[in-house]
Amino acid sequence: MNTLQLKGNWNILKGKLKQKYANLTDDDLQYLEGKEEELIGRIQKRTGQTKEQVEKALRDCDV
Repeated sequence: MNTLQLKGNWNILKGKLKQKYANLTDDDLQYLEGKEEELIGRIQKRTGQTKEQVEKALRDCDV
């Protein structure tokens, strides 16, 4: 998978996350390489879900 495909997949995932968690902001969804844990933490903070729930939701996005 090349960089363009990865970026496209990330954009799709961001859109799905915004649909699922409407209270997430664009800043919350800014992805920087190596910041996966920070993203999960931001989603947890905004939604009140556990880390496991957030990780499952990300896996279930089917990107």
